[in-house]
Amino acid sequence: MRIATSMIFDSGVSAINRQMRSLLHIQQQLSTGRRVLTPSDDPVAAARALEVTQSKDILAQFATNQGNANSALGLAETQLTSVNDILARVRELTVRAGNATLSATDRKAISFELRTRFDELLGIANAADGQGQYLFSGYMGSTKPFGGNVDQLNAAPGNEIAYQGDDGQRTLQISATRMLEVSDSGNEVFRRIRDGNGYFSTDYAAANTGTGVIDAGSIVDPAAWNALADKDFRIDFTVDNSVAPPVTYYDIVDTTSGNSLLTGGAAPAALANQRVYQPAVPIELKSQGAEPPFDLGASVIITGDPATGDSFAIAPSSSQSVFKTIANLIGAIESANTVLPAEAAKFANEIGFALTNLDQANDNILRVRAMIGSRMAEVESVGNVNQDLTLQYEQTLSNLQDLDYAKAISDLTRKQTDLQAAQQSFARISQLSLFDYL
Repeated sequence: MRIATSMIFDSGVSAINRQMRSLLHIQQQLSTGRRVLTPSDDPVAAARALEVTQSKDILAQFATNQGNANSALGLAETQLTSVNDILARVRELTVRAGNATLSATDRKAISFELRTRFDELLGIANAADGQGQYLFSGYMGSTKPFGGNVDQLNAAPGNEIAYQGDDGQRTLQISATRMLEVSDSGNEVFRRIRDGNGYFSTDYAAANTGTGVIDAGSIVDPAAWNALADKDFRIDFTVDNSVAPPVTYYDIVDTTSGNSLLTGGAAPAALANQRVYQPAVPIELKSQGAEPPFDLGASVIITGDPATGDSFAIAPSSSQSVFKTIANLIGAIESANTVLPAEAAKFANEIGFALTNLDQANDNILRVRAMIGSRMAEVESVGNVNQDLTLQYEQTLSNLQDLDYAKAISDLTRKQTDLQAAQQSFARISQLSLFDYL
């Protein structure tokens, strides 16, 4: 085969270029620290690295969502902590208002502060985050949830605070399998609060003329009460003045049917069939002796001296907002008349009801805060898992892409030698010409 001079030059240049490309490739690997610079370097590793990188990027977005979720929950928890502080102050003022020695001026001062606390509480319920979204309006983040004031709530007995939001809970995806609730409905936080002791509420009749004061009652057997929870009951009093000293009796009446539970017949039962009232002794709402069998699973305590015709109601608990509770309290304080014993007893009842309902509201806020705390703990737990996964993905990417420096430097040295050999050999071969021997 005849070797032309042009072939020698073309082949030599081509060999030198190949060595230069190899040397440049290794130099780029060393400068980037990556073994795989293009998919052609290692197609399998490049494809796997792309999958791992995408998974790692998704985890990074989850981490951002976790931070946002933690911020939203932390803001709500801070606001509800302030609510607990306000309720503690309201309870303190309520106890002070119940002091029979206070003057009308003292009660007016208490009422003024309670109105201020009401407005403060309403402001927290209408709080918004840094993006202008209301915290407690459900899905309707741009809608102000609550509206109203004390006078509107007290204008009629059935008036309640207006709620413009919904029952939704905004969520954020904090992991591949978890959508976390980052908000709570204002209904659940401020409105759906069981009044009374949570099972039933007590009340006095407006026409009472005695000095009886009823407590919130207690449940002895929840199952027994729940079996009859759709009924209303009352305790009616009769004073027998024909004996000395007078004896006070009470009858337990089913308000719906009007029948006495003590006799099974129409109320009021004969005095002989009623029970003797003893102040501050629990009145058990169940059969005793030869009465028809009944057991409401509850008891109440009444103090003071009820008069003939006085009555106290017992009804299943219903929902009452914390705003209504405070408004009722303000109304009772502002209209209090403690000069007459009967009016003083009614005011004492109102104070007792307010304290009970404030405790229920405070417990509900604590319940919501506990739920928020559990979600924040979940965010932290998921975040720790994500950090571990991120570390694992980084290790996998390192195994797939990172450069073995010892091998690369060895290859660089070898390629430099190869290039020098190609250059020197080309220089020797290019000088082989017949003209050099003429």
